[in-house]
Amino acid sequence: MTGQDTATQSIVDIMDPARARALQATLGETPNIESGDPLPLFAHQIYFWDPQLPTALGEDGHPATGTFIPDMGTSRRMWAAGKIVQHQPLRAGIKAEKVSRVEAVTRKQGRTGALAFVRVRHDIKQRHALAITEWQELVYRPPDAPAAEAQTAPTVATETQALAFTPTQLFRYSALTFNGHRIHYDADYACDVEGYDGLVVHGPLLAHLMIQMATRLHPTMTTFQYRGASPLMVSEKATLCAQDQMFWVKAADGRLCTSGQIS
Repeated sequence: MTGQDTATQSIVDIMDPARARALQATLGETPNIESGDPLPLFAHQIYFWDPQLPTALGEDGHPATGTFIPDMGTSRRMWAAGKIVQHQPLRAGIKAEKVSRVEAVTRKQGRTGALAFVRVRHDIKQRHALAITEWQELVYRPPDAPAAEAQTAPTVATETQALAFTPTQLFRYSALTFNGHRIHYDADYACDVEGYDGLVVHGPLLAHLMIQMATRLHPTMTTFQYRGASPLMVSEKATLCAQDQMFWVKAADGRLCTSGQIS
């Protein structure tokens, strides 16, 4: 079943440079962004908060479905994939508007049980000009759904970067993105309720690091798309890899965690 344009949401925010500097520090960069500077690609993730009252949150910490996101009948949410197109850079310290709409809702039967996919489109304008178009694909699974079979990551890369995460870094990224999902900061919930082996590294954080490397290697890049493959635990070592216009994060056991490409 697919529905078109089922919901629309508009949020206005000022691209606070102090928040951008906090993101730089969280990602291991020198915090030096000032008002008027172009924001790095994907930095808009820390803006356009949609704060909800505690009574409007689900058990997992996300806003409950049934308002902007329709009620999918399943409670386990994951950010499955995304694509971002930069028409022009967003500028720090200047008001911007993000208009979001649910483009499609699809239910299907997967290898791990019933799945529901929600595709959301975001258009961000600044000074009346379109700056960013982003698509997010969210997947909802039953709480008892088994984990998907792990994929093996590519073994040949021309660029690599060792990754190691801490609970503090995950907490800071959750705070910056106003992401209440408890799997990133509540170890008991992550293990006992959602069945993980510990705190889970954010999928968007891994995408952020891929985009950071892609921007360094391809400074004129304006389009990037990515897809999650396997959750990465905070206790695991990982490697960020690049080969031409392909990027991926692999865990120490060789499994693919996420992949992306310049498109």
